[in-house]
Amino acid sequence: MADPLSDEQQIAWRTFIESSWALHTHLEDELRAQTGLSMNDYHVLVVLSEAPEHRLRMGELAGRLVFSPSRITYQISSMVKRGLVRKQPCPDDGRGQEAVLTDEGMAALESAAPLHLITVRDSFIDRLDPDELAVITRVFNKVRKV
Repeated sequence: MADPLSDEQQIAWRTFIESSWALHTHLEDELRAQTGLSMNDYHVLVVLSEAPEHRLRMGELAGRLVFSPSRITYQISSMVKRGLVRKQPCPDDGRGQEAVLTDEGMAALESAAPLHLITVRDSFIDRLDPDELAVITRVFNKVRKV
């Protein structure tokens, strides 16, 4: 059995969990209200916009987003219905599927990005000094290697 958390560890853990959930909820609410996109939609659009030819195999996209195969399938299906992405067979492997950013998806991203940036700055970046941002980067680079 694992050792119980010390009071200091418990405070750190609860502060992280509660603040990260609150921040994510706030970012999600603002993004939806301003653009109609969810955070998952936005993240998919960003990742595809940065990919070569704006396309990725579904498995690779799932890995980058830390989504399960069923979750990425559901997410992409929802976005296909709205015209933000399309699915097509991989050109080099007909068994695989790629998610491809559409012109409508790129336009949605370009419209949403400046609004989302304001919320990210107001809610997170501008509340921290450069040293604190550096610590967060170091800490979460360690944590994400789980």
